[in-house]
Amino acid sequence: MTSAADDRDPADRDPGDRDPGGRDLGGRDLVAVMTGFARTLRAAGVPADHARTQGLLRALSHLDAARPGDVYWAGRLTLCASAEDLPRYDRVFAAYFGGLRAGPARSATVTVTRHVATLAGESGDGGERESAARPAGASELEVLRNRDVARLTAAELAEVHRLLALLRAGRERRRSRRSRPSRRGRLDPAATIRETLRRGGETARLRRRVHRTRPRRVVLVIDVSGSMTPYADTLLRFGHALVATEPGATEVFSAGTRLTRVTAELRRRDPAAAMDAVSRAVPDWSGGTRLGEELRRLLALNDARGATVVIASDGWERGDVSLLGAQMARLSRVAHRVIWVNPHRGREGYRPLTAGMRAALPYVDDFVAGHSLAAFEELAALLGGAHA
Repeated sequence: MTSAADDRDPADRDPGDRDPGGRDLGGRDLVAVMTGFARTLRAAGVPADHARTQGLLRALSHLDAARPGDVYWAGRLTLCASAEDLPRYDRVFAAYFGGLRAGPARSATVTVTRHVATLAGESGDGGERESAARPAGASELEVLRNRDVARLTAAELAEVHRLLALLRAGRERRRSRRSRPSRRGRLDPAATIRETLRRGGETARLRRRVHRTRPRRVVLVIDVSGSMTPYADTLLRFGHALVATEPGATEVFSAGTRLTRVTAELRRRDPAAAMDAVSRAVPDWSGGTRLGEELRRLLALNDARGATVVIASDGWERGDVSLLGAQMARLSRVAHRVIWVNPHRGREGYRPLTAGMRAALPYVDDFVAGHSLAAFEELAALLGGAHA
């Protein structure tokens, strides 16, 4: 029997009633989907830690996990810590579960079929390949998170870029030279004396100060040479997410045959507009790589001092390898931390055998993968101090 809610126009139905996974999220599938959802929330800045995720799973054990309204409200009540988290939660819910906007849950249960991009291994009919009508699968998005971006279809890559735009990478904090008043900390004699004089010489409460903290600067150098073509665009979108999170504490450069600062272009709010601006600014797309010379130019700019420097490259050096080793040694002395991101690092059986990688690795603090959305989330956590 069809309920009254089923007679409504699909555009008027409550998004909270729609099936986020297009299936019954029971058993192990529910755990996998909700864990991936919580991981994506953490990347977007919502403190959906392990304890909160377990709370979500416990809540869903008392609810109907096949009802999207129950999933939405259970997640909102267990995974969000403050009112500031709610807009982020809604955006991530919409992206992760297929472009839905959150709304109040209603009593009726409906099933809605929507148009989504066809994933790899599926074929469409005629011109419908890119927009085959089928229910969205949240578990498919979890699988997509771990796939190599170089092996994705255009539709899958667009989905990864959409999720990447939600990434909000925290930053490791560093102590500033400036200080602020505090109830604890070192004694502030000047402020204490001023307070005493304001009270006519009567003994005043001792004033204290502590050092302020600031986000540590991140300098991202992205290899845009020919061998990095399958990954350069996604790496630049990751740079866009970093700039959006901390615009005053992020510098992004492209490196090929020359070093080009693209931070200003990446400050555009719209990712597509930012990528268009970068494509016009970078003159050496798909050329060779002279990373040693580019690092020497970077060190001359003094941007790396005290910063976390992230180099995204596969290590195919066309220039002098000994120069690359010497500049990496200099960089390791002036930077707070050096992270090397190699997209091939995520492939099974990979070994850093190129001459450039062998020259650079002795001076690298963290050698990580950069081939998938999950790898970028792990890199964002590393920049937030996860190594400490």
